[in-house]
Amino acid sequence: MNTSSKISLLATIGLFLCFANIKAQSDSALIINHLKTITKTDGYRNYSNIPLLDKTADYIFSVFKKYADTTYFQPYQVEGRRYKNVICRFNTTSTKPLIVVGAHYDVCGDQEGADDNASGVVGLLELARLLSGKKMNHPVEIVAYTLEEPPYFRSEYMGSYIHAKSLYESNVSVYGMVVLEMIGYFDDKSKSQHYPVKIMKVKYGTTGNFILLARKTGAREFAKRFSNGFKDIANIDARSLKAPSKIQGIDFSDHLNYWHFGFDALMVTNTAFYRNHNYHQSTDTVETLDIDKMMKVIDTTFNTLVNL
Repeated sequence: MNTSSKISLLATIGLFLCFANIKAQSDSALIINHLKTITKTDGYRNYSNIPLLDKTADYIFSVFKKYADTTYFQPYQVEGRRYKNVICRFNTTSTKPLIVVGAHYDVCGDQEGADDNASGVVGLLELARLLSGKKMNHPVEIVAYTLEEPPYFRSEYMGSYIHAKSLYESNVSVYGMVVLEMIGYFDDKSKSQHYPVKIMKVKYGTTGNFILLARKTGAREFAKRFSNGFKDIANIDARSLKAPSKIQGIDFSDHLNYWHFGFDALMVTNTAFYRNHNYHQSTDTVETLDIDKMMKVIDTTFNTLVNL
Protein backbone atom coordinates (compact mmCIF):
# COMPACT_ATOMS: atom_id res chain seq x y z
CA MET A 1 0.00 0.00 0.00
CA ASN A 2 1.47 3.36 -1.02
CA THR A 3 1.64 6.42 1.23
CA SER A 4 -1.40 8.18 -0.27
CA SER A 5 -3.50 5.03 0.13
CA LYS A 6 -2.45 4.73 3.78
CA ILE A 7 -3.35 8.35 4.42
CA SER A 8 -6.73 7.84 2.76
CA LEU A 9 -7.37 4.71 4.83
CA LEU A 10 -6.40 6.44 8.06
CA ALA A 11 -8.67 9.38 7.22
CA THR A 12 -11.55 7.00 6.56
CA ILE A 13 -10.94 5.17 9.84
CA GLY A 14 -10.71 8.49 11.67
CA LEU A 15 -14.00 9.67 10.19
CA PHE A 16 -15.65 6.38 11.12
CA LEU A 17 -14.42 6.63 14.71
CA CYS A 18 -15.57 10.23 14.87
CA PHE A 19 -19.10 9.34 13.86
CA ALA A 20 -19.04 6.28 16.12
CA ASN A 21 -18.28 8.57 19.06
CA ILE A 22 -20.95 11.13 18.27
CA LYS A 23 -23.70 8.73 17.21
CA ALA A 24 -26.72 9.20 19.42
CA GLN A 25 -30.23 7.88 19.59
CA SER A 26 -33.25 10.01 20.36
CA ASP A 27 -35.61 8.69 22.99
CA SER A 28 -39.08 7.97 21.58
CA ALA A 29 -40.71 7.90 25.01
CA LEU A 30 -39.30 11.32 25.86
CA ILE A 31 -40.35 12.68 22.49
CA ILE A 32 -43.94 11.49 22.87
CA ASN A 33 -44.11 12.83 26.42
CA HIS A 34 -42.78 16.22 25.32
CA LEU A 35 -45.22 16.35 22.41
CA LYS A 36 -48.21 15.55 24.61
CA THR A 37 -47.13 17.98 27.33
CA ILE A 38 -46.87 20.81 24.81
CA THR A 39 -49.99 20.02 22.72
CA LYS A 40 -52.54 18.33 25.00
CA THR A 41 -53.42 21.44 26.96
CA ASP A 42 -56.42 23.37 28.15
CA GLY A 43 -56.50 26.01 25.44
CA TYR A 44 -54.10 26.80 22.62
CA ARG A 45 -50.68 28.42 22.68
CA ASN A 46 -51.48 31.28 20.32
CA TYR A 47 -50.47 34.93 20.69
CA SER A 48 -53.62 35.84 22.66
CA ASN A 49 -53.19 33.09 25.28
CA ILE A 50 -50.20 34.48 27.15
CA PRO A 51 -50.69 32.31 30.27
CA LEU A 52 -50.38 29.15 28.16
CA LEU A 53 -47.45 30.55 26.20
CA ASP A 54 -45.74 31.28 29.51
CA LYS A 55 -46.51 27.78 30.78
CA THR A 56 -45.03 26.31 27.60
CA ALA A 57 -41.96 28.52 27.91
CA ASP A 58 -41.51 27.44 31.53
CA TYR A 59 -41.64 23.79 30.50
CA ILE A 60 -39.04 24.34 27.78
CA PHE A 61 -36.86 26.21 30.29
CA SER A 62 -37.08 23.33 32.79
CA VAL A 63 -35.85 20.84 30.18
CA PHE A 64 -33.09 23.10 28.87
CA LYS A 65 -31.85 23.75 32.40
CA LYS A 66 -31.24 20.02 32.98
CA TYR A 67 -28.67 19.85 30.23
CA ALA A 68 -27.28 23.26 29.20
CA ASP A 69 -24.34 25.28 30.47
CA THR A 70 -26.66 28.24 30.88
CA THR A 71 -30.40 28.82 30.42
CA TYR A 72 -32.39 32.06 30.43
CA PHE A 73 -35.46 33.88 29.13
CA GLN A 74 -35.34 36.72 26.64
CA PRO A 75 -38.46 38.77 27.46
CA TYR A 76 -39.83 41.60 25.34
CA GLN A 77 -42.94 43.76 25.05
CA VAL A 78 -45.49 43.76 22.23
CA GLU A 79 -48.34 46.25 22.37
CA GLY A 80 -48.28 46.24 26.17
CA ARG A 81 -48.03 42.45 26.49
CA ARG A 82 -44.99 40.48 27.64
CA TYR A 83 -43.65 37.57 25.58
CA LYS A 84 -40.42 35.61 25.88
CA ASN A 85 -37.95 33.46 24.02
CA VAL A 86 -36.25 30.61 25.87
CA ILE A 87 -32.50 30.29 25.33
CA CYS A 88 -29.80 27.86 26.39
CA ARG A 89 -26.10 27.55 25.53
CA PHE A 90 -23.55 24.77 25.20
CA ASN A 91 -19.76 24.88 24.94
CA THR A 92 -19.77 28.38 26.39
CA THR A 93 -15.98 28.50 26.82
CA SER A 94 -15.38 28.30 23.05
CA THR A 95 -14.29 31.49 21.34
CA LYS A 96 -15.30 30.31 17.87
CA PRO A 97 -18.33 31.76 16.03
CA LEU A 98 -21.74 30.81 17.39
CA ILE A 99 -24.17 28.31 15.89
CA VAL A 100 -27.87 28.99 16.56
CA VAL A 101 -30.57 26.30 16.40
CA GLY A 102 -34.15 27.46 16.78
CA ALA A 103 -37.84 26.58 16.54
CA HIS A 104 -41.05 28.42 17.43
CA TYR A 105 -43.41 27.22 20.16
CA ASP A 106 -46.51 29.29 19.37
CA VAL A 107 -49.37 28.15 17.12
CA CYS A 108 -51.71 29.77 14.60
CA GLY A 109 -55.22 30.08 15.99
CA ASP A 110 -57.03 27.35 17.90
CA GLN A 111 -55.08 24.17 17.22
CA GLU A 112 -52.68 21.84 19.00
CA GLY A 113 -49.94 22.46 16.44
CA ALA A 114 -48.22 19.10 16.78
CA ASP A 115 -46.24 19.33 13.56
CA ASP A 116 -46.36 23.14 13.43
CA ASN A 117 -44.34 23.44 15.46
CA ALA A 118 -44.27 21.26 18.56
CA SER A 119 -42.22 18.85 16.44
CA GLY A 120 -39.48 21.44 16.00
CA VAL A 121 -39.54 22.43 19.68
CA VAL A 122 -39.27 18.81 20.78
CA GLY A 123 -36.36 18.56 18.39
CA LEU A 124 -34.71 21.34 20.41
CA LEU A 125 -35.45 19.57 23.70
CA GLU A 126 -33.87 16.34 22.46
CA LEU A 127 -30.91 18.21 20.99
CA ALA A 128 -30.32 19.78 24.40
CA ARG A 129 -30.21 16.34 26.00
CA LEU A 130 -27.94 14.92 23.31
CA LEU A 131 -25.55 17.90 23.35
CA SER A 132 -25.11 17.80 27.12
CA GLY A 133 -21.44 17.20 27.92
CA LYS A 134 -20.44 16.71 24.29
CA LYS A 135 -17.28 18.22 22.82
CA MET A 136 -17.95 20.57 19.92
CA ASN A 137 -15.95 22.92 17.77
CA HIS A 138 -18.40 25.79 18.15
CA PRO A 139 -20.60 27.16 20.92
CA VAL A 140 -24.25 26.28 20.26
CA GLU A 141 -27.22 28.41 21.28
CA ILE A 142 -30.65 26.77 21.22
CA VAL A 143 -33.61 29.13 21.08
CA ALA A 144 -37.34 28.46 21.39
CA TYR A 145 -39.13 31.44 19.84
CA THR A 146 -42.54 32.91 20.36
CA LEU A 147 -44.73 34.86 17.90
CA GLU A 148 -43.66 33.21 14.66
CA GLU A 149 -47.27 32.78 13.60
CA PRO A 150 -49.81 35.37 12.39
CA PRO A 151 -50.61 38.11 13.16
CA TYR A 152 -46.93 38.81 13.84
CA PHE A 153 -45.24 36.82 11.08
CA ARG A 154 -42.86 39.04 9.08
CA SER A 155 -42.84 41.69 11.80
CA GLU A 156 -40.28 43.01 14.26
CA TYR A 157 -42.32 41.33 17.00
CA MET A 158 -41.29 37.82 16.00
CA GLY A 159 -39.19 36.19 18.71
CA SER A 160 -36.57 35.28 16.13
CA TYR A 161 -36.35 38.93 15.02
CA ILE A 162 -35.74 39.94 18.63
CA HIS A 163 -33.04 37.27 19.02
CA ALA A 164 -31.30 37.89 15.70
CA LYS A 165 -31.32 41.65 16.34
CA SER A 166 -29.77 41.14 19.78
CA LEU A 167 -26.91 39.13 18.25
CA TYR A 168 -26.39 41.74 15.55
CA GLU A 169 -26.41 44.69 17.95
CA SER A 170 -24.02 42.89 20.34
CA ASN A 171 -21.60 42.16 17.47
CA VAL A 172 -21.72 38.45 18.20
CA SER A 173 -19.78 36.39 15.66
CA VAL A 174 -22.34 33.95 14.22
CA TYR A 175 -21.24 31.04 12.06
CA GLY A 176 -24.79 30.16 11.07
CA MET A 177 -28.34 29.33 12.05
CA VAL A 178 -30.62 26.30 11.60
CA VAL A 179 -34.37 26.39 12.12
CA LEU A 180 -36.40 23.23 12.73
CA GLU A 181 -39.76 23.95 11.10
CA MET A 182 -42.22 21.04 11.02
CA ILE A 183 -40.16 17.84 11.18
CA GLY A 184 -42.78 15.26 12.22
CA TYR A 185 -45.15 14.62 9.31
CA PHE A 186 -44.32 12.20 6.49
CA ASP A 187 -46.47 10.44 3.91
CA ASP A 188 -45.44 7.36 1.91
CA LYS A 189 -48.30 7.68 -0.57
CA SER A 190 -47.68 8.70 -4.16
CA LYS A 191 -48.82 12.25 -5.02
CA SER A 192 -48.65 13.28 -1.36
CA GLN A 193 -45.94 15.88 -2.07
CA HIS A 194 -46.57 19.21 -3.80
CA TYR A 195 -44.36 22.17 -4.71
CA PRO A 196 -44.49 25.91 -5.37
CA VAL A 197 -43.08 25.22 -8.84
CA LYS A 198 -44.44 22.15 -10.64
CA ILE A 199 -41.16 21.29 -12.34
CA MET A 200 -39.69 20.51 -8.90
CA LYS A 201 -41.56 17.21 -8.81
CA VAL A 202 -39.23 15.93 -11.53
CA LYS A 203 -36.26 16.24 -9.16
CA TYR A 204 -37.90 15.61 -5.79
CA GLY A 205 -40.71 13.22 -6.69
CA THR A 206 -44.33 13.14 -5.55
CA THR A 207 -43.95 11.10 -2.35
CA GLY A 208 -43.75 13.14 0.84
CA ASN A 209 -41.42 10.92 2.86
CA PHE A 210 -38.20 12.99 2.85
CA ILE A 211 -36.78 15.84 4.90
CA LEU A 212 -35.72 19.00 3.09
CA LEU A 213 -32.80 21.32 3.84
CA ALA A 214 -33.74 24.65 2.28
CA ARG A 215 -31.33 27.53 1.82
CA LYS A 216 -31.45 30.60 -0.37
CA THR A 217 -29.31 31.29 -3.39
CA GLY A 218 -26.09 32.89 -2.24
CA ALA A 219 -25.90 30.97 1.05
CA ARG A 220 -22.45 30.95 2.59
CA GLU A 221 -20.18 28.32 4.13
CA PHE A 222 -22.28 27.30 7.12
CA ALA A 223 -25.50 26.56 5.20
CA LYS A 224 -23.59 24.59 2.59
CA ARG A 225 -21.55 22.59 5.12
CA PHE A 226 -24.57 21.82 7.29
CA SER A 227 -26.70 20.75 4.33
CA ASN A 228 -23.99 18.57 2.80
CA GLY A 229 -22.97 17.10 6.15
CA PHE A 230 -26.58 16.28 7.02
CA LYS A 231 -27.15 14.46 3.76
CA ASP A 232 -23.86 12.55 4.04
CA ILE A 233 -24.74 10.96 7.38
CA ALA A 234 -28.56 10.92 7.32
CA ASN A 235 -30.40 7.66 8.00
CA ILE A 236 -33.48 9.26 6.45
CA ASP A 237 -34.05 10.43 2.89
CA ALA A 238 -32.63 13.96 3.01
CA ARG A 239 -32.68 16.37 0.09
CA SER A 240 -31.41 19.90 -0.31
CA LEU A 241 -32.90 22.90 -2.05
CA LYS A 242 -31.13 26.10 -3.02
CA ALA A 243 -33.53 28.67 -4.41
CA PRO A 244 -34.28 32.40 -4.51
CA SER A 245 -36.12 33.61 -1.42
CA LYS A 246 -38.97 34.79 -3.65
CA ILE A 247 -40.02 31.12 -4.15
CA GLN A 248 -43.05 30.66 -1.90
CA GLY A 249 -42.16 28.84 1.30
CA ILE A 250 -38.37 29.26 1.22
CA ASP A 251 -38.50 31.93 3.92
CA PHE A 252 -41.62 30.79 5.77
CA SER A 253 -40.00 30.44 9.19
CA ASP A 254 -37.72 32.07 11.73
CA HIS A 255 -34.55 31.84 9.62
CA LEU A 256 -35.81 34.79 7.55
CA ASN A 257 -34.91 37.16 10.40
CA TYR A 258 -31.32 35.93 10.48
CA TRP A 259 -31.12 36.57 6.75
CA HIS A 260 -32.44 40.06 7.47
CA PHE A 261 -29.47 40.75 9.76
CA GLY A 262 -26.94 39.23 7.38
CA PHE A 263 -26.44 35.85 9.06
CA ASP A 264 -26.12 32.58 7.15
CA ALA A 265 -29.16 30.37 7.82
CA LEU A 266 -31.19 27.43 6.53
CA MET A 267 -34.39 25.55 7.30
CA VAL A 268 -34.88 21.85 8.07
CA THR A 269 -38.48 21.03 7.16
CA ASN A 270 -40.94 18.45 5.87
CA THR A 271 -42.15 21.23 3.50
CA ALA A 272 -45.18 22.16 5.64
CA PHE A 273 -48.38 22.82 3.65
CA TYR A 274 -46.86 21.39 0.49
CA ARG A 275 -47.31 18.01 2.17
CA ASN A 276 -49.17 18.21 5.46
CA HIS A 277 -52.88 18.82 4.88
CA ASN A 278 -53.26 19.39 8.64
CA TYR A 279 -51.29 22.63 8.39
CA HIS A 280 -52.98 25.33 10.52
CA GLN A 281 -55.93 23.00 11.14
CA SER A 282 -57.36 21.41 14.27
CA THR A 283 -56.30 18.05 12.83
CA ASP A 284 -52.59 18.84 13.40
CA THR A 285 -52.27 16.41 16.30
CA VAL A 286 -49.59 14.12 17.74
CA GLU A 287 -51.40 11.10 16.34
CA THR A 288 -50.59 12.18 12.76
CA LEU A 289 -46.81 12.30 13.29
CA ASP A 290 -44.21 9.72 12.28
CA ILE A 291 -42.12 9.50 15.45
CA ASP A 292 -39.52 7.18 13.93
CA LYS A 293 -38.70 9.54 11.06
CA MET A 294 -38.80 12.51 13.40
CA MET A 295 -36.21 10.79 15.60
CA LYS A 296 -33.97 10.28 12.59
CA VAL A 297 -34.15 13.98 11.73
CA ILE A 298 -33.18 14.90 15.29
CA ASP A 299 -30.32 12.40 15.42
CA THR A 300 -28.93 13.56 12.10
CA THR A 301 -29.19 17.21 13.16
CA PHE A 302 -27.24 16.40 16.31
CA ASN A 303 -24.55 14.43 14.52
CA THR A 304 -24.16 17.19 11.95
CA LEU A 305 -23.84 19.91 14.59
CA VAL A 306 -21.11 18.21 16.59
CA ASN A 307 -19.10 17.46 13.46
CA LEU A 308 -19.03 21.06 12.14
